[in-house]
Amino acid sequence: MDETVSQMRQKMQKALMILQEDISTVRTGRAMPSLIENVVVSVYAGAQRLRIKELATISASDPQTLVLQPYDGSIAGEIQKGIMEANIGLTPSSDGNIIRISIPPLSQERRVELIKLMKQKLENGRIAIRQIRQDARNIVRKKHNNKEISEEQMYGIDQEIQKITDQIMLPVDEMGRKKEAELMQI
Repeated sequence: MDETVSQMRQKMQKALMILQEDISTVRTGRAMPSLIENVVVSVYAGAQRLRIKELATISASDPQTLVLQPYDGSIAGEIQKGIMEANIGLTPSSDGNIIRISIPPLSQERRVELIKLMKQKLENGRIAIRQIRQDARNIVRKKHNNKEISEEQMYGIDQEIQKITDQIMLPVDEMGRKKEAELMQI
């Protein structure tokens, strides 16, 4: 396999992982640690900016409640403040060292908005993958123009590029279907 194709595959898989992380942040009305684990919080009087998953254990005590247990009890207030400032529609409450976040049920209107947001994120992911494909095709054409590969090799590599792109696009569509089903569940 051409080096360009293997580099393209790696870039596409990385783009797919980024998209999965991005889609997991779309709220579904159920308590899931992925809703807040990547929220960045300024802690220790602003000396450090860390993600919540680096500061606390996150668990779902029931389908409507997230529980955070900070590793350092002295930063519970700062974590709470960071969640509020992240503007993700969640309000944390603290009883000492434990922070609880109640996930309110989604209205039908909000579900439709979230589906629209999720579809936009999916389309951005598709665009990123298509851009990676186009970059790889341009490299292959350049190699052909520089007489490094034959026209037949160029077409063969181009077909391989399209095949890999199609394989990478399948999980994108599946992610969208699953997330939409989760969002529509009441």
